[in-house]
Amino acid sequence: MMNKPCGYVCSSASDRSPLVFDLVPEKYKSYCSQNELNLHTVGRLDKETSGLLILTTDGLFSHNLTSPENHVKKIYEAVLKESESLERQKEISESFARGILMPEEKKAPEQMALPAESEWLSEKVCRVTVMEGKFHQIRRMFLAVGNEVVELKRISLASFKLSDDFVEGAVKDFCPKDYSFNC
Repeated sequence: MMNKPCGYVCSSASDRSPLVFDLVPEKYKSYCSQNELNLHTVGRLDKETSGLLILTTDGLFSHNLTSPENHVKKIYEAVLKESESLERQKEISESFARGILMPEEKKAPEQMALPAESEWLSEKVCRVTVMEGKFHQIRRMFLAVGNEVVELKRISLASFKLSDDFVEGAVKDFCPKDYSFNC
């Protein structure tokens, strides 16, 4: 598990940005080479998103966490550009709960997001739980309701959680057999 800082990309190569694999401890560097135990990220976080990222060499484990038919929960905390009143928070939460039409962005067409849960932590901070991982999904959901995400952090993926003492850029070992994939 890694607490990915902003500015890093979840890719095996980049000419312009540092890679999450640059943060991998030396003892795992041999798994980063092109071999049958190739270390890869379970899903992706975009360059501007921080938080929980899982890296593994286990393809089945990765598939179980990312396959849409498994409906794995992903929880994000979004900091918004504009404050939202209690009335607007309720409207936004209801829109997310119904499923929302997300605007087109770069390579992603206009598309529906499945229903999502939201919990407001303040006028500008909302915790959103989704069961899919569409391109820039949380950012596009807020754009659809007229606001902009200025900071985004994944705090949970299935039963994996980002603890408060897990500093950005740090990596922790774990055994996948110790975790469930229950939603």
